[in-house]
Amino acid sequence: MKIRKNLEAVFIAAAVATTFAAYATADAPAPRIASPAVVQAATSDVPVQVIVVKAKRLTAAEKAAMK
Repeated sequence: MKIRKNLEAVFIAAAVATTFAAYATADAPAPRIASPAVVQAATSDVPVQVIVVKAKRLTAAEKAAMK
């Protein structure tokens, strides 16, 4: 009778024990250590590209006409 009342707790305990057992027995792959990448410094004689976008704002009448 007590097991029937506490069946949910027994099920959760069994599920937790099974989950931990699965993680404990799982094979983990060996970690791979990547070789350091060669970083090339940016040269200072190349100018930085700047993009400027210019456009006029639409009026309220133009916005209404687009809908």
